Amino acid sequence: MTTSSTLVLDEKALEADRPADVGVNSAGETSTDRSALSSQPEAQRTKFETALIVASLMAALFLAALDVSIVATIVPTVSQEFQSSTGYVWIGSAFLLGNAACVPTWGKISDIWGRKPILLSALGVFWVGSLLCGAAVNMAMLIAGRAVQGVGAGGVIVLVNICISDLFSLRQRGVYFGIVGIVWAIASAVGPVVGGILTSQVTWRWCFYINLPICGVGIIVLFFVLKLHNPRTPMAQGLRAIDWPGSVIIIGGTIMFLFGLEFGGVTHPWNSPTVICLIVFGILTICLFIVVEVRFAKYPIVPMHLFTNRSNIAVFATSFGQAFTFIAGSYWLPLYFQAVLGADALLSGVYLLPYVISLSIVAAASGFIIRKTDNYYYLIVGGMFITTVGFGLFNNLPPDRNFTKIVIYQIVAGIGIGPNFQSPLIALQTNVQPHDIASATGTFGFIRQIGTSISVVIGGVIFGNRMDAQFPRLLAELGPEIADMLSGSSAASKVGVVAGLPEPDRTVARGAYLQSIRTMYAVYVAIAGLGFFASLFIAQKSLSKDHKEHKTGLKTLRSRERKSVVEEVKA
Repeated sequence: MTTSSTLVLDEKALEADRPADVGVNSAGETSTDRSALSSQPEAQRTKFETALIVASLMAALFLAALDVSIVATIVPTVSQEFQSSTGYVWIGSAFLLGNAACVPTWGKISDIWGRKPILLSALGVFWVGSLLCGAAVNMAMLIAGRAVQGVGAGGVIVLVNICISDLFSLRQRGVYFGIVGIVWAIASAVGPVVGGILTSQVTWRWCFYINLPICGVGIIVLFFVLKLHNPRTPMAQGLRAIDWPGSVIIIGGTIMFLFGLEFGGVTHPWNSPTVICLIVFGILTICLFIVVEVRFAKYPIVPMHLFTNRSNIAVFATSFGQAFTFIAGSYWLPLYFQAVLGADALLSGVYLLPYVISLSIVAAASGFIIRKTDNYYYLIVGGMFITTVGFGLFNNLPPDRNFTKIVIYQIVAGIGIGPNFQSPLIALQTNVQPHDIASATGTFGFIRQIGTSISVVIGGVIFGNRMDAQFPRLLAELGPEIADMLSGSSAASKVGVVAGLPEPDRTVARGAYLQSIRTMYAVYVAIAGLGFFASLFIAQKSLSKDHKEHKTGLKTLRSRERKSVVEEVKA
C-alpha cells in the first residue's frame, strides 16, 4: 500500500470517529473550530454593562493583589498575639506558595468548564480563605487560611486576564490590560499602609474581613452581568478531562522549589541538605512535568508548543525580568526609606508614591497608545531599556533626604516598569491560537509569579551577605550587641533599632544599610538588562479590531485534538 493511500485511510478513520457536527475543510479547519468563534460579543453589551463587568473584575483583582502585601505590617502583631515566631515566614509564604503553584491549572480548567464558573469558584475559594484568616484562633489556622487565599487569588488573577481576552478584541485589550497594571501597582503600594491603619485603628483581622463584603458583591455582580460562553460541561466528564498527573507534578515541583527559597537563610542555612534537596528536587520535578506534558497529557495544562516560538520565549523572558524588577521597587525601596531616611511605615508609603503614580500613568497610557498605533513592540523594548536605566539610578540613592534625586529616580524607574505589566501579554496573545489563550495566559502568570518570588529571595540574600561583609566595621564602631542585630538578612527587620541609635552611631548603621541596598540594586540592573535583550526578539503583529469569542468546553478541546492528529498523519 502506498503512503498516500495510507493517509487517505487514516483520515477516513478519523472522520468515522468524529462527531456528526464536526467536519474538516480543505484548510484542515473543523466545523467546531469555526463554530468555536461566536459572533461579536462586544456589540452585545451596553457601555454600562461593560463598565460594571470591568469594575467588578478590577475589584476582585485588587483584593487578590492587595493580599500579597497587606500582611507586611501586621506580622509582628499577629505573631505576638499567637505567640508564634513562625508567623514571620509563613503568613506571607503560604499565600505565595498557594498562588504560584495553582496558576497554570486554573487557566486549563476554565477551558473545560468555561470562564465564568471557574472565576466565580476562584472568588469563592478566596472568600473562604479570607474568612478562615479573619476568624483564626491560632497560627496554624491562619497559615492554612492564607494558603487557601493564595489558591483562590491565583485563580482570580489569571482568570481576570483571560476574561478580558474573551471580552475584548486584541486592539481594545491594551486599554483594559493597562487598567490591570494600575490596579497591581496601587495594590502593591498601599497594601502595607492599609494593613498598618487597620491594625492600629481596628484589628488586624479586618485586613481579611474587608475582603468578604467586597468579594461577595463582586461574585453577585459577575454572576448576573458577565456574559461569556458556558459549555455546561458535566462534572464527571470534566474531572476525567483534567490533566491530573500534570497538575499534581507542577504543584508539587513549584511548592518544593519555593519552599527551598523560603527556608534558605531563614530557618535553614543555604547549604543545608533540606534547602538543597528542596530546590534540586523541585527543579527536577518541574522537568518531569515537561516530559509528562509533551508525551502523555491529552489536554496539557501548559502546551509545550508555546515554547517552540522565538517570540513567545522572548515574551516569557521579558515578563520574568519585568516582574523581577518591579517587586524590587515596591518591596525594597521602603526599606531604604525606613532604614536610611528614618521614615515610619506610613511615611515610607508616601515616599513610594512617585514610583507608583508614574508606573500607573504609563501603564494606563500604554493601553491607549497600543489601541491608537497598533504597535506594542516599541513600548515593550523602550520600557525595558528605561527600566534598566531607572534601576541603575538606584545605585546612586542618596544618604539623606535629597528628594530631587529620590523622586526623579523613582519616576524614571516607574516609566520603564509601567508599559510591561500587560503589553507582553498582548504580544503573546497575538502569537497563539484562540484555543491556547487560557493556557498561554496561565503560563504567563505563572512565570511572572515565579519571577516575583525569586526576586524577593535573591534581593534578601544579597542584602544579607552585604550586611555580613560589613560586620567587622559595625562591630568596631557600634559594639557586639548592635552589630549582631544588624548582621545578615535579619537586619531588614531591625530598622527600629537604627532609629533608636544616638549619633554618630545612627549614621554608621544607615551607611551600612545604604551600601547593602545599592549593591542589591546592581543585580536588579543586570536582570533588567537581560529582560531588555530578550524583548528585542518579540515579534510585532497587527492587532485586529474584530473579536469573536472563543467557545470553551470538551467539544472544542476534542475537535482540536482530532485536528492535531490529522496534521500529524499528514506530516
